[in-house]
Amino acid sequence: MESTRHTSQSTANTDYLMALVISLCEAIERYHAYRQGRVPEPISDAEANLNALAASMSPPPAFEEVSASFGLSLFERTILAMSTAWVIHPNFAGLCATVQANPKLSYPTFNLAFNVFSDKQWSALTPQAPLRRWHLITLGPGQPISLCPIYIDECILHYLCGEPYQDQQLLSKIQPLPGDLFDYPLQPTHDQIARRLTATWNNLHTLPIIQLCGSEVADKWAIARHACTRLKRPLKVLSSRRLPTDSEELHQLIRRWEREAILTRCVLLLDCDQHNTGNALQETALAQFLQETTALVILSSEERLCSLRRPMVTFDIPKLTPEEQQVVWQTALGPIIAQMNGQVEHLVAQFNLSTPAIQTASLEAQGQPEPETALWEICRSLARPRLDDLAQRIEASASWEDLVLPDAPRQVLEDLAAHLRQRTKVYQEWGFAKKGSRGLGISAMFAGASGTGKTMAAEVLARELRLDLYRIDLSAVVSKYIGETEKNLRRIFDAAEAGGAILLFDEADALFGKRTQVKDSHDRHANVEVSYLLQRVEAYQGLAILTTNLKDSVDTAFLRRIRFVVTFSFPNLTQRAEIWQRVFPTQTPTEGLDMKKLARLNVAGGNIRNIAMNAAFIAADAGEPVMMKHILLGVKREYLKLDKTLTEAEVQGWV
Repeated sequence: MESTRHTSQSTANTDYLMALVISLCEAIERYHAYRQGRVPEPISDAEANLNALAASMSPPPAFEEVSASFGLSLFERTILAMSTAWVIHPNFAGLCATVQANPKLSYPTFNLAFNVFSDKQWSALTPQAPLRRWHLITLGPGQPISLCPIYIDECILHYLCGEPYQDQQLLSKIQPLPGDLFDYPLQPTHDQIARRLTATWNNLHTLPIIQLCGSEVADKWAIARHACTRLKRPLKVLSSRRLPTDSEELHQLIRRWEREAILTRCVLLLDCDQHNTGNALQETALAQFLQETTALVILSSEERLCSLRRPMVTFDIPKLTPEEQQVVWQTALGPIIAQMNGQVEHLVAQFNLSTPAIQTASLEAQGQPEPETALWEICRSLARPRLDDLAQRIEASASWEDLVLPDAPRQVLEDLAAHLRQRTKVYQEWGFAKKGSRGLGISAMFAGASGTGKTMAAEVLARELRLDLYRIDLSAVVSKYIGETEKNLRRIFDAAEAGGAILLFDEADALFGKRTQVKDSHDRHANVEVSYLLQRVEAYQGLAILTTNLKDSVDTAFLRRIRFVVTFSFPNLTQRAEIWQRVFPTQTPTEGLDMKKLARLNVAGGNIRNIAMNAAFIAADAGEPVMMKHILLGVKREYLKLDKTLTEAEVQGWV
């Protein structure tokens, strides 16, 4: 049916154009007859046919729509018709050459239009007039401007004929949103925003730029698509990184896009989510685009951008609520929902995924023999990509058996694991989340000297809870530029929210040192950075671990806002013997190792591991099992690295 309707409209537009061209040719021929002193041919019924065709067409002829949309005068309409006639009428070129008395001028010119038609206006020739401003026509080179060939733009020609077209100069930069992309039902939180967006454009006389801010690109694009569907407007996408940095080239792109928007009622989704804010040329290009364009634009970005001249309405796009995510999961899982055994609630509590991510995970799980088990690992892998670019992922291989700690700190770690396992029941089922979101994040401070097991404890928790562990180097996050530290932290936490990963902030005392009196703006801003990190830690749905070698240097006000504090003390003689007992894998050949003698080495667990590995390499190279002599060599190398003196009491009786 749609194809038949299109064919009918295309035929009607072509018929209308041909009738218009015939009427135009007759006017030119009459002018030429008068110039030759001849009596012109009687006026035909071409004009009447033209009017009858226009009256019978719904929608109106494309030629009339273009003329009205771009505000063409009668003379400008005539010029556009002449450039069209040159393409579609077989005798028009010869007629032009005849009337202009020059076989080389076998094309329409402004001079011809000026001579033939009475409603002439020189302003139609200027670049700012509609014909050239909107690139409806172009002028050929190599002639005085009044004798240049007038070419109709190919896109406009196709449009006048009622045919679908794509501007080839825009095609390399601006693409239609694929028909099935983000075409899924919106949950109430996002559907309400889509309706507000639609109402904003429907109710205001001055159409503002709409800005959608948030970390989840799919959510923003789905909202934009649904809003445009309600407005009955197509949606096309342009990445801000593809904006030309040359000012004139960008200006021409804006004009051609605005022409496209006028003809097709398109809305532009300007993708700024990967915008390079550090590139001055790209920043300038984006600012120029936002200032000059008058078409409907939906801007998608993580952070708020500002337009200097045009009004901008901003919507912050939140993640779906847990209840809405459960609805998406139940719909997406389809036939295997019965096999989940209540796992959906645990997935929602741990993973904060977008609708496309949930749909992807559900499709992958449906092909697994044990979907309820596989789904957790699938969600972990889907949540990783954004965080992998910002932090170092640590493969958690340590278990509780590998961790040698006194009873007190070990019990705190077990309590911490229990909080993570039971947070869904306590926060949601038992209603603690309804009392307020502040303080629901689970945070811990691991304090102790280097090598005492802080990172291993984080690995144990990650393995126990089947979560990803990421190490964040605060020295790389903290910036001397005001606002950059908060921006870096925001990117990390926003990326981690999707999977609730365990975040390990190494050497946090660099940022959490005792607050000093504010003497200048830098001191004030340093306190702001700390406050921001604490806010995000308290609100983060996963576990954030802050490590420090110097607990006494951490401000006590910060410690009060940390839920767990685990002190990793230097191992005593008994604990060091236990570490030595566990440090060698079962596959490692050993001979004559005395754990009590090895425990006399006054080093932490991390150093013990280094010594054991050094000794293993020495023994392997010698083709022998690991013996005390190999460990002695490993100890000497480790102490040399530590700039520490090896005493006789530590190694007496080893060899």
